[in-house]
Amino acid sequence: VQLQASGGGLVQDGGSLKLSCEASGNILRMNAMNWYRQAPGKQRELVALISASGTTTYPDSAKGRFTISRDNVKNTVDLKMDSLKPEDPAVYYCNARIIVNVEGAAVERWGQGTLVTSPA
Repeated sequence: VQLQASGGGLVQDGGSLKLSCEASGNILRMNAMNWYRQAPGKQRELVALISASGTTTYPDSAKGRFTISRDNVKNTVDLKMDSLKPEDPAVYYCNARIIVNVEGAAVERWGQGTLVTSPA
C-alpha cells in the first residue's frame, strides 16, 4: 500500500492551491486521512484531518482557509488551500490509516511530500 501526493507548486500570498493524494495497493477501505506540513526548521504539524465518516478537524491556523475532502471510491484525499499566507509554504504530506483485510488489520502510510512554495 502506498500514498502518492501531488499538486504542490508556486503560489502567491492570497492565492489558492489544491493538493491531492491517492492510495494504491491492497486496500479494503480507508480509515482516517490527514494532511501534515513541515516547514524548514520546524516540526511537522497537522493541518487537516478527515475521519472515515467524513468528520473534519482543522487547527486554528487552517480553519476557514483549508478544506479537506475524500473520495472513498477512488481512495483519494484532497486539500484545498485558499487565502494562502506567508507561513503556509512547506512540504505537505498526506497520511492515512488503511484497512487491508476483513479482520481489520490496518497499516499507516505517508505520502512522499509535495512542496508548496512562495515567490519570496
